[in-house]
Amino acid sequence: MQYMPPDVFLTRRDLLRRCGTGLGMLGLASLLRDADGLSRVAASDEAYANPLAPRAPHFAARARYVIHIFLNGGPSHVDTFDPKPALAKYAGQSLPMENLRTERKTGAAFPSPFKFQKYGESGIEVSELFHHTAQHIDDIAVVRSMHADVPNHEPSLLLMNCGDSIQVRPSMGSWLTYGLGTENQNLPGFVAMCPGGYPIQETQNWQSAFLPGVYQGTYINSQHESVERLVEHIRNPVLALEPQRRQLDALAALNRLHNDQRGHDPALEARIHSFELAYRMQMEAADAFDVRREPQEVLDAYGPGVQARQILIARRLVERGVRFVQLWHGAGQPWDNHDDIEVNHRNLAGQCDRAIGALLTDLKRLGLFEETLVICGGEFGRTPTVELPQAGANAGKINGRDHNHWGFTVWLAGGGVKGGQTYGATDEFGFKAVEDPVHVHDLHATILKLLGFDHTRLTYRFAGRDFRLTDVHGTVIDALIA
Repeated sequence: MQYMPPDVFLTRRDLLRRCGTGLGMLGLASLLRDADGLSRVAASDEAYANPLAPRAPHFAARARYVIHIFLNGGPSHVDTFDPKPALAKYAGQSLPMENLRTERKTGAAFPSPFKFQKYGESGIEVSELFHHTAQHIDDIAVVRSMHADVPNHEPSLLLMNCGDSIQVRPSMGSWLTYGLGTENQNLPGFVAMCPGGYPIQETQNWQSAFLPGVYQGTYINSQHESVERLVEHIRNPVLALEPQRRQLDALAALNRLHNDQRGHDPALEARIHSFELAYRMQMEAADAFDVRREPQEVLDAYGPGVQARQILIARRLVERGVRFVQLWHGAGQPWDNHDDIEVNHRNLAGQCDRAIGALLTDLKRLGLFEETLVICGGEFGRTPTVELPQAGANAGKINGRDHNHWGFTVWLAGGGVKGGQTYGATDEFGFKAVEDPVHVHDLHATILKLLGFDHTRLTYRFAGRDFRLTDVHGTVIDALIA
């Protein structure tokens, strides 16, 4: 059969596109030349070869990996890391705060049912709920002056994860894998584990949005224990690895030909890369996700349960070079305790506190603590007052708390963080950030700096504008950096 070049036959759309843009490209080529006369167009081909290859950040980074423990639903800061003894004085009474009465229709002051005590040389007070985590308080920076935009789950989840509460934007993990790539090409660069299904806003929480699809988080339903159920289709029931490789090579050749004729389609590039990653994961995922390979003393340290297991898996993934691991505390909003907060918060903290303490110990033991940034918190906090009786949210009970975006707590450890400190403060009752307020954009800017990025320069051009995680906001909190 006589060989024919792949572009001999043109569709009408291809013909019009080539004729209409050819002359314009002649002028564009001259505009896209650097001062030394070298074109920047050809260099972009390197990015298509492997979009997840490791890349250097803007400057020397303090952290190389991120483990984000997401306490889904809004944990109560006044019951965990921000003690407010003044609430006891007004127990059962209205608080003398004009802004509290005008911003939210709240009930009476509700003192924490949990005991706080000082830990470590820093003497930072932490609730009994996080006794194991508090053993590392001298390595933790507790940001007590966080604030968001609105007291609703959906927009606050998107703000914390994607930097925007309304518009479709890339998630923090997607931005970091876009900027840094990943160190293990046999595993995803960005993993999101959530047991029992998706959280509210579902995959938008780890979306790549307008970034190439290869930077989207890989979802793992961590309620399962076997690798075959954790990662769907991890084993090919029909073909061994060698015939799969031949099949994939043939498919890749066709896809590359198709892609080259269309000037590099990001969606197709992501699909090609996903095929390759799926093939390579067959060799390494079984090892990474199988916690039974850990020594018994390590398993005992983390403790039983789904949360403990997924926190241990996060350590194993980071140990293998995965860039960003996000751990969700269950589908829905488990920390959204409008009622029975004493019972529910105690139960939820019991599922993760021991494992978080073990994680920090383990990272230190393995020499990973200084290069792994650990972040823990939710999308907002909860009010210092009791939830007003109503149908639905709290079934008429008066022993829980409402949403509060005006002030809440997030803590950071490892990865260049200056530990043993509290930063900022809420008012004496814990309602609003009043000292050194930290917006979510500021938190993101600080996280990016720890990973070696100027948040104003980590951008992606889309729809005629340069976008970034912090939008047009964000101030780095240098006091949090060692």
